[in-house]
Amino acid sequence: MCNQCVIDGVRENMLSRRMLLGGAALGLGTATSLAVSPRRAMAQPVAASGKVVDLTHAYDGAFPTFDGVPGIVYEQAVKFDESGYQLYKLTIFEHTGTHIDAPLHFSSDGLSVDALAPQDLVCPLVIVDITDKARSDPNATVEAADIEAFISANGDIPAGACVALRSGWAAKVGEPAFRNDPQGQFAFPGFATSATDLLAQMDVAAIGVDTLSLDPGNSQDFAVHNSWLPGGRYGIEGLANLEELPVTGATIVVGAPKHKGGTGGPARVLALL
Repeated sequence: MCNQCVIDGVRENMLSRRMLLGGAALGLGTATSLAVSPRRAMAQPVAASGKVVDLTHAYDGAFPTFDGVPGIVYEQAVKFDESGYQLYKLTIFEHTGTHIDAPLHFSSDGLSVDALAPQDLVCPLVIVDITDKARSDPNATVEAADIEAFISANGDIPAGACVALRSGWAAKVGEPAFRNDPQGQFAFPGFATSATDLLAQMDVAAIGVDTLSLDPGNSQDFAVHNSWLPGGRYGIEGLANLEELPVTGATIVVGAPKHKGGTGGPARVLALL
């Protein structure tokens, strides 16, 4: 057999294999894209700028709570000077500090915090700013009109996003005004059901607030808790440092606790830019 014949045969064989493998890879890619068609889309696959913003308040027994009872109690179980190491026994109420509300919090049979889908805990972060409204009304709410105005200015809110209310309230954490008005009544911003009903239609995964509750302080019926959470979605209360972020473009990572049957719990929440 001539050398050229051998060369031509090898070339033809390699070309055939390349076409076969290319087609297989294309088919695999198509199959994968069909099999994995997530409704969740990351704002950024990784922290593009390398910036990480901690959205979590450090908390202890002095951190404001809804019922006024300390949310966390430390008991020194092992002392360093006695044992060469140390540890604390902690008594923690689930809904204290920067924390997550699982669907089970306001439903008898909703998802517990350990059952939340991991892909719903890493999602695009959208921030709706109502700081101006909150200056004149401590019980200001995000309304459907605020969501519509946001979309008009910034584009659509992606399915699977976490939509956070930014009111400037996090700066009040060390003050009585974080929780109460001068008359001692609950007073802080939150969401209105007109907004959360609209966000539910958009397939938003979570809502968050930089205040004590998803509902405003003057709520008498916890309408947002009662409508948003039983729908299989979750909430985050007590967010910090939202002022450091743009209204779009960040990815939120919610380090939710994973105790079985939990209704929620303190969470380490980060934003990646």
